[in-house]
Parts: sequence; C-alpha cells; structure tokens
Amino acid sequence: MNVKQLAAEKAVEYVVDGMKVGLGTGSTAYWAIRKLGERVSEGLKITAVATSQASEEQARELGIPLVAFADIDSLDLTIDGADELDSNLQLIKGGGGALLREKIVASNSTRMIVIADEGKVVNTLGKYPLPVEIVPFAWEWTVAELAKLGCNPELRRSGDELYKTDNGNYIADCRFEVIESAPKLALTIQSIPGVVDHGLFIGIAAMAIIGKNDGSIEIIEAQPRN
Repeated sequence: MNVKQLAAEKAVEYVVDGMKVGLGTGSTAYWAIRKLGERVSEGLKITAVATSQASEEQARELGIPLVAFADIDSLDLTIDGADELDSNLQLIKGGGGALLREKIVASNSTRMIVIADEGKVVNTLGKYPLPVEIVPFAWEWTVAELAKLGCNPELRRSGDELYKTDNGNYIADCRFEVIESAPKLALTIQSIPGVVDHGLFIGIAAMAIIGKNDGSIEIIEAQPRN
C-alpha cells in the first residue's frame, strides 16, 4: 500500500451510514473514492457529490450513489487531497484543475478531511505553484495583474492547447516560492477582476491525515478559533 492510499483509506473510516459525502479530485482522492466504493458494495449507505467529472465517473463505476447539488443543502464530510499544507491546515489546492468545485464543496461541508503524503507538508506555503482560475476573456490583463503580486504566472497547458477547467476557464499557475501571509494573499487575488477563485484554502480543513513512508499515519487537527 502506498502512502497516499494509506492516508485515503484511514480517512474513509470516518464515513458512517447516512452521511452525505463530498468526493475530492486527484491522485490521493482516487484512493478514497475506491475505498468508499468497496464499503458501499459491502453495505455502507451514503450519498455523494463529486468535485470533478473524473471523480464523478469513478464514483459511478464503483456504484457510489450520486445526488444533484439541488437535492441537498449541505454535506457531512468532504475528503480531498492537497498540493501543499502547513501545520495550521492552510492548503494549496488545484493541481488537478478542480479548485473552484473543490472549494464550493468543501465550504458547504460540516467537516473537510485532507489526505496527503508527508512530502506535501511544508513549513511555509508557496513552493508549489498556486493555481488561480481565471476567465478566458482578457486573460492577458488578469495574468499581468497577478504578476504584480511578485509571482511568475504561467497559463496551464494540456498538450498544445491551453488547459480548460470543467467550468470552461483557464488556470494560471503562480510561482511565489514563499507565501508569507496566505490570508492576505487570498484576499488580494480575489479582488482582481477576471479571477474566478484561487487554490488557497484557509480555515476550511478540519483535519489532515498524512501517510508516511515508514507506514505510519500522522493526524493534524485544526486549532479552535478564538
């Protein structure tokens, strides 16, 4: 069992009968969805929503019951991965291209559990490029504004074409190297016209389950807010 699978399967232990569950996107979330499919086949009763077309297709293939967003008002639990996380459970997400849907789903969940391997844990966010979803219209201007923040933004590509999210938008991967204040940067980026959303998840995750190379698991829980 690899470390991503280790963390993912531990997280699925928190799912119980009757829950409404958000399914994340990416290589670590894949293992969580797979384990959930196994538990559903064994009799677990849940309903779920997916954060991407890829996760939705995987869930359908495994027989996980999916519901429309219009049919529920909130979720009990979302399980998703992260590209970087720190000890305060501040995250960078969006490497899989689904940051907007992931944020919508996580923000409407009573609890979000982050699953990752130990290589994703950092002291300070920023080494991993921060994905920012932007509208195609006048994208050049939006990218120019992002560059003024001290990063090197590059539009993500898929082969010879510009990458498009499931929402039909572009992603600018912004290389900051070090993000001194994630909350401040989040507000600044969100204020730029043309930005749809960004991959900084702050105050959203309740717990992180970290798979380690020695086969152990570390659990980091969010500190209560004052």
